[in-house]
Amino acid sequence: MEFIKSNILLIGLALGSGLMLLMPSLKKTAGGVPNLSPAEAVTLINRSNALVLDVRDEAEFAAGHIAGAMHVPLANLATRLAELKKYQTKPVLVNCQLGGRSVKACDILRAAQFSQLHNLQGGLSAWVEAKLPVVKGSAPATPKAPLAKPKSVAKKASA
Repeated sequence: MEFIKSNILLIGLALGSGLMLLMPSLKKTAGGVPNLSPAEAVTLINRSNALVLDVRDEAEFAAGHIAGAMHVPLANLATRLAELKKYQTKPVLVNCQLGGRSVKACDILRAAQFSQLHNLQGGLSAWVEAKLPVVKGSAPATPKAPLAKPKSVAKKASA
C-alpha cells in the first residue's frame, strides 16, 4: 500500500499512457460504422461506386463539396429516407464538415437498415487537407451520372 501511495502519480501516468495507446483502435469505428481516411474514401468511391452523402447545411455545401455528392442536410435526413432507399444495400460514404454530424447521420441510416455505411473521418476538412478536389455551388438532389464524351471527341476518335 505504501508503494501505491508514494507512486500514485506514476501509476496514473502509466494508465493514461495505456489508454492513449488504445484510442486509435477505438476510433476506427463510429457507432459501428467504419471511419475511412480521405485516401480510403477515394478508393471506396472509385472501386465500389459509392454514393457520397453530404449532411451539412446548404451554405456549407455550396461553399464546397465532394464531386457528385448528394446533399441531404442532417436536419432533413429522417424525413428524406425514402429518397435514399435505393442505396440501402450499396456503399454509402457519409460526410459533414468535421465528422461529428456524419456519425449522427450514420446512426439514422443504420436504424433504417442501410448495410454498407462508411463515415469520412475528419469530414470535408480532412478531404481538403489531403488536397483532394471539391466542387463549389449547389448540386441536384440526386448524384450526377458520369459525363458522356462530347460528340466532337467521339467523331475524332472514330476518324
